[in-house]
Amino acid sequence: MHWLFLGLAIISEVFGSTMLKLSHGFSKPLPSTGVVLGFGLAFYFLSLTLKTVPLGTAYAIWAGVGLVLTAGVSVVFFGQKVDLPGIAAITLILAGVVVLNLFSKMGGH
Repeated sequence: MHWLFLGLAIISEVFGSTMLKLSHGFSKPLPSTGVVLGFGLAFYFLSLTLKTVPLGTAYAIWAGVGLVLTAGVSVVFFGQKVDLPGIAAITLILAGVVVLNLFSKMGGH
């Protein structure tokens, strides 16, 4: 269940971040409510994850996967341009998450 909770935490955080962009500095009520809801759920589900997954591992996965999803949302919905250095940087971050989880004792495996 902890991986499900982490997935829900990541999706909620990406939703909250997207709503943050749409809130225009908290000047729009509906997206502003989405920010509070998204981040509230994100931290709730992360807290459930941390009952069984080490903090460093959970946060590395959250940050890596959240970065990729948020970048995807930015490209698809907000017209952010993609370039080779950006793709390379995201790839390196994801590689770090994979190495942490498969090979490091810090992963708690």
